[in-house]
Amino acid sequence: MAKIKTTFFCQNCGAQSPKWIGKCPSCGEWNTYVEEVIQKEESGLGTWKTGQQKEKRTNKPKKLSEIDFSQSPRTETFDSELDRVLGGGIVPGSLVLIGGEPGIGKSTLMLQIALTLSKIKVLYVSGEESESQIKMRAERMKVHSDNCYVLSETNTQQIFEQIEILQPDVLVIDSIQTLHSRHVESAAGSVSQVRECTAELMRFAKETATPVFLIGHITKDGSIAGPKVLEHMVDTVLQFEGDRHLAYRILRTSKNRFGSTNELGIYEMRADGLRPVANPSEILLTQREEQLNGVAIGAMMEGNRPLLIEIQSLVSPATYGTPQRSSTGFDAKRLNMLLAVLEKRGGMRLGQQDVFLNVAGGIKVDDPALDLTVCASLLSSYEDQAVADDVCFAGEVGLGGEIRAVHRIENRIAEAEKLGFKRIVVSKYAVRGLDLKKYKIQVVAVSKLEEMYQGLFTS
Repeated sequence: MAKIKTTFFCQNCGAQSPKWIGKCPSCGEWNTYVEEVIQKEESGLGTWKTGQQKEKRTNKPKKLSEIDFSQSPRTETFDSELDRVLGGGIVPGSLVLIGGEPGIGKSTLMLQIALTLSKIKVLYVSGEESESQIKMRAERMKVHSDNCYVLSETNTQQIFEQIEILQPDVLVIDSIQTLHSRHVESAAGSVSQVRECTAELMRFAKETATPVFLIGHITKDGSIAGPKVLEHMVDTVLQFEGDRHLAYRILRTSKNRFGSTNELGIYEMRADGLRPVANPSEILLTQREEQLNGVAIGAMMEGNRPLLIEIQSLVSPATYGTPQRSSTGFDAKRLNMLLAVLEKRGGMRLGQQDVFLNVAGGIKVDDPALDLTVCASLLSSYEDQAVADDVCFAGEVGLGGEIRAVHRIENRIAEAEKLGFKRIVVSKYAVRGLDLKKYKIQVVAVSKLEEMYQGLFTS
């Protein structure tokens, strides 16, 4: 009988050690090392057999100029937001990992995609729900498909046996942390099990050109649960974000070998599933019956998509000693920097004021072009004067109070014009060489915060 080989793995980062240690040298966490068996069975090597499946790809080296990828076109879904995030559709042989908080809608999104791909054969493997539970969810969506197959199984060997019989065109795994392979003697969800199961699925995807979607759990700090090598192995990593108490969900790309990593998709959660939002700018702008001070509209970019969002602020005298600085959806350190610029360069006495900032819609933003919008919102609340509802902003604010140019200003101007805004305030350095006559919207070019302030509140 062969000796059983064991080693110790960090359950936080996946680091390996021949003996138990208290503190992980890689991630610095304490008491995360667990002993796991790494001895594999000698019989039945290779859980995925390609003899009876689709034709296996050749392993002979080819010249780069001889490789033809036109024979493997992308598969477009009926979900425009998912196609945008993936870079134009599903790539054959791709391995896509989708992570998100519990209850955010990961399983709903994947089941909805499996049902809408009615022309191709889809196998939905669930290790968390029974077949009847999946049927109940599908009935709520009111979408029917004769090519969507459901399998409730956690053993990878059993899953691959059914794959050989069914030969699906798309495979969905819900979730990767529930699968286990008999070749690794450890609990499901452990570092070695997640790594081994992902490697088997990656082998299957690459050898058969079958797209595989993996649903992954996340830790309390928001990262994908399991070893970090999991994110390195897959082709695309998607993050499903949003507040469970709000109706809208955001699908972000943090890694994509087949497209941009800055794309964003927005969904609306309904009783019958997730609805893609074609024009997110309209839902991010609050409908108001009257003008309110402290509200300003900014033009931002998420990947190739321009968005208009609403920035809300409240500036009031501090009554409890130390002034409060609170920010929701916007970087708090950048807010403090803008407050310092307004006080130093603009002469505003904000040192004894409580400042509260909120990005409407419950999303998080990091575009520097929103600096000018934040300043306009703060000044509006400080002066107790409302900004006209037909004005929007796009510009970065420097430490000297100067308005710096931002990229893709043409897309921002076009988006503001499409939504009916009359004026957009931008940096004068951003409109150099730009034909402003082709726009119906008035482009106001400024170089300093003083010019923006005079145009808004002294005219």
